[in-house]
Amino acid sequence: MNDRENRLRAWRFQNPEKIPIASGLPWLDWADHGYDPEELESIILSHPILFPGYQKGSIYRNYEVLPQTRPDMVKGNRYKDHWGCVWETLYTGMIGGVREHPLVNWSALSTYQPPDPETSNGLFPFDYEQVKRDCAKARERGELVSLGLPHGHTFLRVQDIRGYENIVFDMADENENFIKLLAMIEDFNVRHIQILIQLKPDVIAIPEDLGMQTTPMISPEMFKKYFKPIYMNMTQPIKEAQIIVHEHSDGYILPLIDDLVDCGGDVINLQDLVNGIDNIAKQVKGRMAIDLDIDRQNLTVNGSAKDIDDLIHEEVSKLGSKEGGLSLTYQPWPPTPAKNMDAVFTAMEKYSTYYA
Repeated sequence: MNDRENRLRAWRFQNPEKIPIASGLPWLDWADHGYDPEELESIILSHPILFPGYQKGSIYRNYEVLPQTRPDMVKGNRYKDHWGCVWETLYTGMIGGVREHPLVNWSALSTYQPPDPETSNGLFPFDYEQVKRDCAKARERGELVSLGLPHGHTFLRVQDIRGYENIVFDMADENENFIKLLAMIEDFNVRHIQILIQLKPDVIAIPEDLGMQTTPMISPEMFKKYFKPIYMNMTQPIKEAQIIVHEHSDGYILPLIDDLVDCGGDVINLQDLVNGIDNIAKQVKGRMAIDLDIDRQNLTVNGSAKDIDDLIHEEVSKLGSKEGGLSLTYQPWPPTPAKNMDAVFTAMEKYSTYYA
């Protein structure tokens, strides 16, 4: 059973051979952040299960191609997306924030035009034929074919366009222009999803962050009123096409879980310690598959190798099962010590066979 088949069986609760695991290093100038790139690459090469086919030197090459592949992630380079939002990052290799919101003033709405879902995903150009070729190559290699909307597709998109404080007042005031803008975003998203469905991927992702450290960024009432119907209209055609719906949100989102389940997601990627392992076991396990985002803020940064091993053992034992429903993902960021990254990779590989 290859990784694609195993992951699909895990997310469908169909008795996978092992718990799917995935990881990757951000495309940073690691030396600029105080790391020895050679040491990091040595660690990566010692974990071929997590990094199959990794080629020595990629830690440099990935960073060097960013100006061509992700101009929005280059320091000093302001990037205007296809919604007209102007982005800027402080660190090359990290996603920045929107510095200019095109609809800060509603007076601009009358001439505001959404992007074309056939040529853009909202953030970057979209080349259907190239994506089609990429999907075919992935299938030939036996890899999971995963497509999706860009991160921040709806709640964050309207925030990018208007600004966070403005949309808080817009929602409270039931502003008609806000509702028109949401309808514009929904129409774009649904039409782009219909294009992705034509490519027959295994998975279509709808990722965006709804949570902060201890609370969602939006109340359950406002999510239910304004965003849940849009989510459901996005997921319905995906479900009808028998494609897996992969939801994602960073931050504390447990107050929104019931609505996210109702929206039709098959699997959700959420953070472990922010939401609490026991809370996730109680409120999510068995209702949808869990693609668990392993801590990268606290324990894996400051803890010992034993602390890390204990954490992942606890997560697997409480959230996993022989039938499936659990996968693990991890992306380390500075200032995580290199040895702790290695400890996480080791524990992920060790416990991936916990139910085998």
